Amino acid sequence: MWIERLHVRDLRNITEVECALGPGLNVFHGANAQGKTSLLEAAGLVSRARSFRTDDLKAVVRRGQPVLSAGATAVEGDRRSALEVELGSGRRALRVEGRPVTAADYHGRLEVAVYATDRLRVVRGSMRDRRQFLDRSAGALWPAYRRLLQENERVAAQRAAALERRSPDRFAWEERLLDHGSALRVRRASYARRLHEALQQEYRPGGERETYTLRVSHPEEDPQAARERLRREIEAERAAELASGRMRVGPQRDRVLLEIAGADAVEASSGQVRSLLLALTLAVLAVHRQETGHAAVALLDDLDSELDEQRASLLCERVCARGQALVTTAHPGWARRVARDGRLFEVAAGTVRAA
Repeated sequence: MWIERLHVRDLRNITEVECALGPGLNVFHGANAQGKTSLLEAAGLVSRARSFRTDDLKAVVRRGQPVLSAGATAVEGDRRSALEVELGSGRRALRVEGRPVTAADYHGRLEVAVYATDRLRVVRGSMRDRRQFLDRSAGALWPAYRRLLQENERVAAQRAAALERRSPDRFAWEERLLDHGSALRVRRASYARRLHEALQQEYRPGGERETYTLRVSHPEEDPQAARERLRREIEAERAAELASGRMRVGPQRDRVLLEIAGADAVEASSGQVRSLLLALTLAVLAVHRQETGHAAVALLDDLDSELDEQRASLLCERVCARGQALVTTAHPGWARRVARDGRLFEVAAGTVRAA
C-alpha cells in the first residue's frame, strides 16, 4: 500500500500543492516552518480523517478559508483508489472516487504509522493519550475493534448520564458495560501484547539497549474472566459512583504502562522518549504487516534530528525495503544522500517542487 499522488489545499500555510510520490523513500527537505510536517499531516488526514498533530481544527485550516482538502491516490497491488477528506467548522466530507461515503466505508483504504514530535504525548501525556494510541492503531487494523470501541463509548456515556441523574436505568447500562467493556479490554490487551512482542524484535534505530515494556492494567485473555473482573470493580466502586454521580471504572479509565528498563517512560530523558516513540512506530508497522500482509505508509518527521546520519539512513533503508516512507528533514545534504534511491522534494513557503 502506498500513496502515488498527494493533493493538499488550504492546510496551515499550504495554499495548494500536488506531488507525485514513489513507492519507496520520499524525502522532503526545507527550513523550519515551511510546510514539511504539514505534508505528512495531510497524508495522515487522508488515512484517518483527523490530524495527528492536534484536535483543534481551527489550527489546521488555512487562515481565512472555510475548509481544507486533502486527497491521495492510494495504490495496493493493481488497485488504485482516489481518496479525499474535506474538513471545516462543523463539516467533514469523505469521498472515494469522487463519491461521498460513510466513515465505515472510508476507513481502512489507506493506513499510516506516524513518528513526529507532536506524538510525544503518547509517552509523556495522559493515560487517555496512551489509550487512544492503542485504540486508534488497533481500530485501523480491525473494523470490528473500531465498532466495539464506538459502542463502548456510547454505553459508557449513557451509564455516566444515568449515574449523574441517579436513574434506575443505570443497572441496565451496567450490564451493557459489562458486555462491551470486558470485550474491549480483551481486544486491547491482545493488541498491546503484539506490540510489546514487536518492540522486542524490531530494529533499534538508535542502537538502544534498554528494555521496552508495553502492557495494559487489565491483561485478561479470557472473555469470561474479564467480564467477572469488571463486575467486581463495579461492585467495589458502586457506592462511590452513586455518591459522586460519576463513573470510576471501565476501559475508558484503564492504565497503559510504557516502561524503559523497568521505569515509567514519563521519567525518561527526552532522547529516550523519542527513541521509544520511534520504536513504537516501527512496532505498529510490523504488526500491521503481520496482520494484513502489506505495509502501511511510514510518516517519519524530522527523523535525523534524533538519530545520527548513519542510523537515520539505515532506518530509512530498512523501512523502505518493506514499503513506502515519507521523511522530512531540515538538512539538505543528508536529504540528497539518503534519497539517492528515492525521490527528493524541496519545501519552501508552503510550496513543493521535485529536487
